[in-house]
Amino acid sequence: MKNNLRRDPKSGGRGTGEGGVVLSAVRFPSGAKPAGNGSRKGEPAGNGALRAAARGGSGSLPAPIVERRPAIRKSLKAAAKARARRSSRRMPPEKVIKESQRWLDIIAKHDRLTAAQKKRVVRETVKSFHTYFNSGFLAYRKAVAEAEQYASIEWTGQGTKIEDIMGRQYIDCLGGFGIYSAGIRHPKIVEAVRKQLEHMPLSSQELLDPLRGALAELLGEIAPGNLQKCFFINNGTDGTGGAVKLARLYTEKSGFISTLRGFHGKSYGSLSLMGKAEFRVAFEPLLQDVYFVDFGDADEVEWQLKKARDVGLDIAAVVAEPIQGEAGGIVPPDDYWPRLREICDEYDVLLIADEVQTGMGRTGKLWGVDHWNVIPDIMCLGKAIGGGVMPLSAFVSTPEIWTVLEKNPFLHSSTFGGNPLACAAGIAAINVTLSEDLPGKAAAAGEHFTAGLRDLQARYSDVIVDVRGKGLLIGVEFNDTEFGYSVASGLFRRGVLVAGTLLNAKTLRIEPALFIEKDEIDEVLNRLDDTLRSLA
Repeated sequence: MKNNLRRDPKSGGRGTGEGGVVLSAVRFPSGAKPAGNGSRKGEPAGNGALRAAARGGSGSLPAPIVERRPAIRKSLKAAAKARARRSSRRMPPEKVIKESQRWLDIIAKHDRLTAAQKKRVVRETVKSFHTYFNSGFLAYRKAVAEAEQYASIEWTGQGTKIEDIMGRQYIDCLGGFGIYSAGIRHPKIVEAVRKQLEHMPLSSQELLDPLRGALAELLGEIAPGNLQKCFFINNGTDGTGGAVKLARLYTEKSGFISTLRGFHGKSYGSLSLMGKAEFRVAFEPLLQDVYFVDFGDADEVEWQLKKARDVGLDIAAVVAEPIQGEAGGIVPPDDYWPRLREICDEYDVLLIADEVQTGMGRTGKLWGVDHWNVIPDIMCLGKAIGGGVMPLSAFVSTPEIWTVLEKNPFLHSSTFGGNPLACAAGIAAINVTLSEDLPGKAAAAGEHFTAGLRDLQARYSDVIVDVRGKGLLIGVEFNDTEFGYSVASGLFRRGVLVAGTLLNAKTLRIEPALFIEKDEIDEVLNRLDDTLRSLA
């Protein structure tokens, strides 16, 4: 339902003009009540009368009494302290230049640092996170809490392995939350970005950049059905935000149906679709007219759309992940996505598939919706489309829907979206994904991994509640959050990277490179077995 209310005119904080009254300084004599129906819809009864007073209206309203606010006692000492705080951390330019050069030297000789230099990097990283970035991360990162003498500072990686600055190696089963589908530093993807960097790193914003067109063509050719036109940005949440804008623009409707425990990003528009209060409440009010249903329940989607139609609510689109990633690898019933397609067609609303985490082969198919042969109206992409080398995301739709953006292409734009470096990475990522059959490898490796995890579930049934997922998007759910964290910590100490999901902390996500070998999977399973044995 559209919100047609308008905000009251504001003075813009510039004081009042002739005949004006500062409303915050007005009070009425005790017991006096404004008369008449001067209030606007949805506001307290007294506000309309206050506006009448501001306009100099008569009626039964008594003359306002304008009061002076009590003077605030100034503290010269407090003011001096405030000034000192604001200026206390400023480095002189000479020191900034020297410090930045020191880090440039560290980057240049990253593989030739002395033990003393490495230890200094560890200390300074922890200190900088605490003082200049966000100290809260230090309490959550196992790299600090579980790394014993020295915090684990990521330094290099290749394929399925990550090595910290002190030389400790980890089998990466977290995959940067799904970005490393092609592995860490895939040679073909790195080389494409390096070559592009040598002659044009970013866009001029005036000349046509060929790689943006080339990547758009490739993506349009491999996307499901008639999805063909796209827009490139940098983060998955940007893709969702763009899809929301496109759906509203095309349908001229404002409402959305999303799912409980669905995750679509944390920028304002995307956060409005998130199905968990913990991340929403602090930023309310978010976008209005968003309604939530249980994931996997097509009947509830249909019921919501029926109610909306019956009472005249405008619904632009239904938004869902093919498989819920952050909720813990939740796979819907096999009839869920085909029914969503039918229901959306019946009620004339768009279907948006958020493939940020499931796309590019992660689930054993190129796209998550391919498991059910469903073609959405808009699809959001991210994470692995950048090949694990560059930030890249996109939203893609049909030529018919896209026409609403072509009248004024600057309705939705981005300075860095679709830049030459990112597009070089995207082109190489598509090439690697198809030429190396990463979806097929993910399907086979996922079957082997899941079978091994279910064997462990049978042996530790008192603590492992469920093993689920498709391909190499796997969730292992434990009996409580504390035990889940203990398992992740135990694996970290044993050289395996995993983490709980954002929306279901009891569940560990497993998202390694899609080409992970069986012997490496078996090693991870052995270390998990050892961890469970030590805890149980």
